[in-house]
Amino acid sequence: MSAEQHVSSVDGAGDGPTDGLFDRLQEAVAAIRGSLQAAGRDDRPQAALILGSGLGPYAETFEDRFAIDYQDIPHFPVSSVEGHVGRLVFGRVGETQCVTMQGRVHFYEGYDLAKVTLPLRVMLLLGADKVVVTNAAGGLGKDLEVGDLVLIRDHLNLFGASPLRGPNDDRLGPRFPDMTYAYDAALRRLAEEAAASCDIGLKHGIYAGLFGPAYETPAEIEMLRRLGADLVGMSTVPEVIVANHMGAKVLGISCVTNLAAGSMDEALCHDEVTDVAQRVRGTFEQLLSTILRRFSD
Repeated sequence: MSAEQHVSSVDGAGDGPTDGLFDRLQEAVAAIRGSLQAAGRDDRPQAALILGSGLGPYAETFEDRFAIDYQDIPHFPVSSVEGHVGRLVFGRVGETQCVTMQGRVHFYEGYDLAKVTLPLRVMLLLGADKVVVTNAAGGLGKDLEVGDLVLIRDHLNLFGASPLRGPNDDRLGPRFPDMTYAYDAALRRLAEEAAASCDIGLKHGIYAGLFGPAYETPAEIEMLRRLGADLVGMSTVPEVIVANHMGAKVLGISCVTNLAAGSMDEALCHDEVTDVAQRVRGTFEQLLSTILRRFSD
C-alpha cells in the first residue's frame, strides 16, 4: 500500500466507536470464519495476542498455523510501519488455541482509535477471553535497563482520546467500564511463575501511552516520571481499554528497547528499537510460550 493509498483508506476523523461499528465487526468476523471454513478449520481461540515491534515472527512458531491477510478482512486497517506484517494468524501454543495480530496499527498513522482497536474486538468476538499485549517501550524507571522485560501493572492514557468515545453499543460492553483492574493480577502472577520456571527476570511498571510519532522530549520524560510512569510508548492503552470494555482479562508485557530521552547522549531512532527487540526476541518468545501453555493448565 502506498502512502497515498494508506492516507485515503483512513476512515473518518473521530476518536471512538460510531454508528455501525457492531455491523462492521460482524462482517469482519463472518469473513474470517468463512476463510477458516474454506480451509477446513473451526478455530475457537482462547487467547488473543498483539505483537509489538520485532515480535511479529513469533506467530511463525504456532503449531497448526493458518494466516489471513488483513487486506482480505473487511474493515481491517493495514499498518504503514516497517516491520508490521499485517496478518491475522491462528494456531496453537501447547494446548492453547491462539489468534494473533502480526502487526498492529497506531493512532499516529492517522486512524481513529475505533479503527485501531477494531482488530482486537474481532479477535474477542471470535472467542478469545484473554489478551496478551506486548510492546517496545522506552524505559523511564531508574532500575530499568535496555533489554528488560516488564509486566505492566497499570497505565496512563495520555492519548487525549478514548476508543470508547461516541455512541456506546451495549452488545459490546457497558457505557462506563471499570478500569481498576485493567491488567489482571492473576495473569501477572501466572506470568511471574512462568518467568521463574525459565529463569527469566521480570520487572513491574506503569506504562504511559502517548500518541506519537515523535519521541518525547527530556522535559516530557521528566513530566512522565513525576506522574509515576516507568515506561512510555505509542500503543497498548487503547487496546487495553477495549479489552476491558468487552470483559476480557489482560496481560501486558513491555520490552525496554531504549532509555528515554535525556537518559543518554545518543539520539533516539526506530532502528535502535527494532534492533533491541530482535536481540531480546528469543527470551521474549520463550516467556510467551510458557505463559500461553499455562493458560490451558
